[in-house]
Amino acid sequence: MSILVLAEHNNASLNAATLAVVAAAKAAGDDIHVLVAGSGCGAVAEEAAQVESVSKVLVSDDPAYAHQLAENISTLVAEVGKGYSHILAAATTTGKNVMPRVAALLDVDQISDIVGVDSADTFRRPIYAGNAIATVQSSAPVKVITVRGTAFDNVAATGGTAAVEQVAAAGDAETSAFIGEEMAESDRPELTAAGIVVSGGRGMGNGENFEILYSLADKLGAAVGASRAAVDAGFVPNDMQVGQTGKIVAPELYVAVGISGAIQHLAGMKESKIIVAINKDEEAPIFQVADYGLVADLFEAVPELTGKV
Repeated sequence: MSILVLAEHNNASLNAATLAVVAAAKAAGDDIHVLVAGSGCGAVAEEAAQVESVSKVLVSDDPAYAHQLAENISTLVAEVGKGYSHILAAATTTGKNVMPRVAALLDVDQISDIVGVDSADTFRRPIYAGNAIATVQSSAPVKVITVRGTAFDNVAATGGTAAVEQVAAAGDAETSAFIGEEMAESDRPELTAAGIVVSGGRGMGNGENFEILYSLADKLGAAVGASRAAVDAGFVPNDMQVGQTGKIVAPELYVAVGISGAIQHLAGMKESKIIVAINKDEEAPIFQVADYGLVADLFEAVPELTGKV
């Protein structure tokens, strides 16, 4: 069965999330093609051609795809993908925006956020904020799927020798237009790609107190996240939120500071390899998933920990 993987990129380099999608595709079939849609994206196509297990790279280079507008990308993916058994993309902001439109255009159901592949037509996905795993079987002629990248080990980004083929653009749908974007800039690692994440919750008290987490994170080379409670309280911006309605992370080390551990937050970080929790409430649910727990006042424990790192 031929599987089409939609590459996620910035027109200069391939997003690592795509490597996890290819890993998921390998479990469903053995003929994997990658679609690179962008503008001036030749370097991305060359990078995708070197990805292990990819047999062909399809490139559609057109100004209409410069900013990855879902209305334009989905039309192309549906047109190219109708000849495939599966169409896969990462369950990122972009993937979640594009793939439902693709499924609608192909008149099939979509399977979201899979964390496992049992066979070519059977997949596992979390439900109830990750407290249960549903096994779903699809009889759709084209299976449209988004993949949770943290659930699959990335395939090798080198060693492949895929052929690169040009495909015609589907054109501008003219239903949306790119106006502008404001990019958050930070010297710290990007949250979903970081090997270490330090997160703060409502227990931080206010936004200024996050400075003690920034100090610890800088010493550890870590990214900084937050619970929804901290974001809703206005302590930090939305792009720092970890959880069911935020970003899904699975770093080697996750340090939860002043976070009670609501199931919505756990859904976004419980796949972390090692979880450390610091909270003065010994009954906090976060301790049920933590590998190491410290019952202490965070305003004393975190600065002391920072000093010892």
